[in-house]
Amino acid sequence: MEIRLLRYFIAIANHQSISAAAQYLHLSQPSLSRQLSDFEKELGTPLFTRGNRKITLTDEGVFLLKKAKEIVELVDKTEANFNQSTEIISGEIYIGGGETEAMHLIAKTLKSLLEDYPSIQFHLYSGNADDITDKLDSGLLDFGIVIEPTDKQKYDYVQLPATDAWGVLMRRDSPLADKPFIQPIDLIDKPLLISRQTAVNNELTGWLGQNIEDFNIVATYNLIYNATLMVEENIGYALCLDKLINTSVDSNLCFKPLNPGLEANLNIIWKKHQVFSNAANKFLDQLRNNIKLYNPKDS
Repeated sequence: MEIRLLRYFIAIANHQSISAAAQYLHLSQPSLSRQLSDFEKELGTPLFTRGNRKITLTDEGVFLLKKAKEIVELVDKTEANFNQSTEIISGEIYIGGGETEAMHLIAKTLKSLLEDYPSIQFHLYSGNADDITDKLDSGLLDFGIVIEPTDKQKYDYVQLPATDAWGVLMRRDSPLADKPFIQPIDLIDKPLLISRQTAVNNELTGWLGQNIEDFNIVATYNLIYNATLMVEENIGYALCLDKLINTSVDSNLCFKPLNPGLEANLNIIWKKHQVFSNAANKFLDQLRNNIKLYNPKDS
C-alpha cells in the first residue's frame, strides 16, 4: 500500500468527486480513476459508491479514511522532523491535552522555546484523556497532558505543578446555587452532564459512593465548552473542573466545589522508549526548567 495512493484516496473522499480531486492533485481524471480502480483491486473491496453527481464512501472506505489520515499524518510528521537542519534547531512538536489550567505552563514553555528556537513549530490537539492516549499510541502526538492516574507501565511522565479542583457548573438561578459546596446527596435527583473520560468517571464514582451511571445522566461531553451551552439552557448540571469557564458576577453561571474535595493532579506523558526529535527534546528540557521556577500566581 503506497502512501501516494492513500493521499489520492483522501483527496477523492474529501472532494466526493474524482474530477475535482484530479484537478486538486494536478492529475488527469482518467489517470486518477485508473489508480483508484487498481487500489480497490489491491484491497479486494470497493471504497466508493459511484453516483450521478458525487461518489460516497462505502463502509470499508469510511474505515480506511480514518486509518489513511492517521498514516499520512504520521508520515508527514516523521518527514518534517527528518528534514530539520542539523545546525538550526527546528522541527514540529505535537501536544495533546484537555481543558485545564495547566496549559498555562505549557504556553509559557512554548513561548520561551520559540524565543530561543524560532524555527520550531508546535501543533496543539484538544481532546479528553482517551483521545490523547490513542493518538500517543499511534505516534501522532509527542506529548499528552492528562489527569492522573497515569499508566506508568506504558508511559514516561513528569508531574505538572498544577492541581485542578472538581465541582459542579450550574446556572445562578439553580436550586443548588445558594450552597457553598456540593455533596453527593445533592446530586441524587439532578440531571447531570458528565465527562466521557474513563479515568474521570472512575474518580467521580468513588466520590459519589455509588456507580455514576446510577445517577440521572442526561448527557456526556468531551470538552466543557459545549457542555456549558447545555447548562445555560438549563438542561442540567455539569460535573467539571474549576477555572475553565467564566463564572464572574457578569456570568449567569456559577461553580460550586465538591465536598469532600476532589482534586485532579496532572501529568505530561509520552510513550516509553520514545525517540524524540531535537525540537521535542528541547521542549522537554525547557518544561523541566520551567517546572522548577513555576509559580501558579503568575499564570
